[in-house]
Amino acid sequence: MGDTTAGLLLLLVAGVTNASFTLPMKFTRRWAWENTWLVWTIFALLILPPLVTFSTVPDVVQAFADVGIGLVLTVASFGAAWGISQVLFGLAVEAIGIALAFSIILGISAAVGSMIPLIRLHPEKILTKGGYGVMAGVALVIIGVAFCAVAGQRREIALGESAKGKTSHARGLLFAICSGLGAAMVNFGLAFGGPLLASAEHLGADPLWAPNAVWLPLMMAGSIPNLIYCGYLIGKHKTSAQFSEPGTAPYWLYAFIMAIFWFGSTSLYGISTVKLGAWGTILGWPLFMSLIVITASILGILTGEWKGAGKQPLRIQIGGVAVLILAVFVLSAASRWV
Repeated sequence: MGDTTAGLLLLLVAGVTNASFTLPMKFTRRWAWENTWLVWTIFALLILPPLVTFSTVPDVVQAFADVGIGLVLTVASFGAAWGISQVLFGLAVEAIGIALAFSIILGISAAVGSMIPLIRLHPEKILTKGGYGVMAGVALVIIGVAFCAVAGQRREIALGESAKGKTSHARGLLFAICSGLGAAMVNFGLAFGGPLLASAEHLGADPLWAPNAVWLPLMMAGSIPNLIYCGYLIGKHKTSAQFSEPGTAPYWLYAFIMAIFWFGSTSLYGISTVKLGAWGTILGWPLFMSLIVITASILGILTGEWKGAGKQPLRIQIGGVAVLILAVFVLSAASRWV
């Protein structure tokens, strides 16, 4: 099996795993959202990254010293921006609904997260067969998520689930756009943290595990906005007592499983970019976003989320998924043209 094929298969597993990571939240209904998200944040962003990084990257502290504090802080700033985007995602959902918010955020993230590294790292390759393939694939991703946005909105209307938050629609759209830009910062950390990966490899890290040197400062910084927001909500809603409610002990395990799925998918994404070569973050990111939306859509259909919404919204959703699948094939082809 070639490296490109292996990278694509790893991306498939990463996309499926990432899209599934919130499923355990269906079993934590006696906790408020902020309770589950706080425990998830602690496991996924504060505990797992150091454990995985220090066990797979020898002398990671020396790797940080070799590249300089400036690059480490840059990577951490990308993580902090991503953490803020998670907060904005929640605010956007409250204002404009999950379907539209999710689609705007994933579409912007896929486009920005792929095109900026292409323009900055490989400007001479933009007007080549590989560059055209990437741009065509990203365009298809945007079209596919737009279809899903329309389908999701019609589903929400049909089921009476339209957003009823106090935030204005215009402000909700602004939150979604900013969240999409922030979500792309995860890929920026990996794309522009190349010297840190090289330093980790020089100090003995397996190239497949070198991305963990980036995930450590990125995730640790990303935890800060999430911790602050969850703490604010717990104080506002007075939900701290829910942590000790009888019968909720398994919820900690569910949150840990969520963390395993999410951080595991992120680690697999990092490994897949190594397998895909120099254009790994350029090709891998829109593929990753597409596979997340495809999997989430399939899971939604299988778990009955579209029941009672009528045939038209579901047909539009299936059309969006079909476009995203086409995007996967185009981007997969582009990976062989670069």
